[in-house]
Amino acid sequence: MSLVAGVDIGNSTTEACLTDVGEDGKVTYLSGALGRTSGVKGTTENVSGVVEVVRKALAGAGRDPAELQTVLVNEATPVISGMAMETITETIITESTMIGHNPETPGGVGLGVGTTVAFPDLPRCAAGSAVICVVGAGVDFEDAAAGINGAAARGVRVTGVVVHADDANLIANRLAEQVPVVDEVTLVDRVPLGMSAAVEVAEQGRTIRTLSNSYGIATVFELNPEQTRMIAPVARALVGNRSAVVVRTPAGDITDRRIPAGTLTLIGEKAKRPVEMEAGAEEIMATLQRVQPLVDAVGEPGTHVGGMLARVRDTMSGLTAMPVDTVRIQDVLAVDTFVPQRITGGLAGEFALENAVALAAMVRTSRGPMELLAAQLRAALGTEVLIGGVEADMALLGALTTPGTERPVAILDLGGGSTDAAVSTENAEVHSVHLAGAGDLVTNLIDSELGLENLELAEEIKKYPLAKAESFFHIRMEDGTVRFFEKPLPADAFARVVVLTDAGMHPIPTRHGVEKIRQVRRSAKHRVFVVNALRALEQVVPGGNIRRTGFVVVLGGSALDFEIPDMIAEAVAEFGIVSGTGNVRGSEGPRNAVATGLVVGYASARAARTAVSADG
Repeated sequence: MSLVAGVDIGNSTTEACLTDVGEDGKVTYLSGALGRTSGVKGTTENVSGVVEVVRKALAGAGRDPAELQTVLVNEATPVISGMAMETITETIITESTMIGHNPETPGGVGLGVGTTVAFPDLPRCAAGSAVICVVGAGVDFEDAAAGINGAAARGVRVTGVVVHADDANLIANRLAEQVPVVDEVTLVDRVPLGMSAAVEVAEQGRTIRTLSNSYGIATVFELNPEQTRMIAPVARALVGNRSAVVVRTPAGDITDRRIPAGTLTLIGEKAKRPVEMEAGAEEIMATLQRVQPLVDAVGEPGTHVGGMLARVRDTMSGLTAMPVDTVRIQDVLAVDTFVPQRITGGLAGEFALENAVALAAMVRTSRGPMELLAAQLRAALGTEVLIGGVEADMALLGALTTPGTERPVAILDLGGGSTDAAVSTENAEVHSVHLAGAGDLVTNLIDSELGLENLELAEEIKKYPLAKAESFFHIRMEDGTVRFFEKPLPADAFARVVVLTDAGMHPIPTRHGVEKIRQVRRSAKHRVFVVNALRALEQVVPGGNIRRTGFVVVLGGSALDFEIPDMIAEAVAEFGIVSGTGNVRGSEGPRNAVATGLVVGYASARAARTAVSADG
């Protein structure tokens, strides 16, 4: 018997499988281990991570490191994924026009239209005039309310109030007549005075109706069709708000500017086609399909997409000491999304959701860096280290240890930066593919579309279910069920949407409801994992006919997700395919497939050599 360890170096984790292998190829599994990958996969930075998991596996089996005879590592050629969020449109508000403010607690209710007037100038307003009172910094709420009531008593029609401080309700509760009051306007001193303006506040639990409607704004300001077209981005930015202010500047300086998004040139073996990023993800992926197999991709210099692809190449070059011009883009995945963009000219930090394209790109280099890694591992472990085989091939061998599977079988290895797929036909032919886009892209989509600016929280939202804390002693889960607690919930969780992690309940600092967050999470997973799963299977199954695959085994860290395997199973069900999460060796779940496959392949080769020797 020989003590043999199979080691799978992944993008995020490194896994080990420790076994005894007999001369006849019989494998006895002893233990396994899991740790974080040190450095970028397939580089010499991986040495410390591999050494750690091998030693952990040896300790788990109670074996002496001196007994270890062979370490098998997957052919983990370096893979770098980069991602760009390329905004296609941007809403620009010039001449300090303010739109779309949405404070936590606006005051009053209704729609008010009038001319903006500074609070100190209110006593000079003529009776019968309709005004929007702008209350600057340093004005006490009682003084503001008294001044507005005094003006109203003189016949001035104060139809709305814009306030610097967080005083909307304090002012509204002291007014003789109810008018909409919007507060927390940090740059109130830049609100244009003497201009026509509208203030709208909806009832609690509702959203504004007039200022979020292009034709509503056109009615308020008596706009012509051309001006209505120009105001459309303003209305779009206000959808879903409880309060809003729109100020019409002299020249109607509200424009929607198209931003050059850059050109992506996709180079295939037989064709080369440019595609504009602003054409959207569907056109980009259709162009990619027309040039397959992809040889390289180039971004237009001076654009965001060009810079992103350049960074990917530079990173790989620095890790492998390869010239930049020898690094090639192997695959790209484009996804349509929305990105919150700060509105230029806004006065209260306003944002608008703008169309964007998320682009993930992946490169793969030669086997050279892997051979350097193997050499350093030999020195660190003091034993034989062999590059055992192509990763997808080894994953297939490991997946076939899942009970209930047989050839023809396909595997989907869902990682952090990439999606691996392979199929083994009835006669054991293997076809594999490596695609850009996986868990990291999903996290970035969730982060941007919810406007979190917190990747750790976005990762938690991706991995765990949601709930709403409806009291200090119960929460309502996203599926509608209720869960009660004996001890009171944390104060910061009350009335908030929370994510239920293994480490506890974490509030999500956003105004989005449970259903919205859930929809963003599931949509991001579908646009990345399900789309990649289907295009991967089309590429690896002979003839592109997915129906020729009987079984699909989902592997990798993302296979542990509580939604993704079911989404993929639903997507392939129409093809009559059995799909589910792998259970390697009947005990390891979706983990350890490559490490196990390395040992299985080694044992088979050893048994074949023994048989040849016996025949000789």
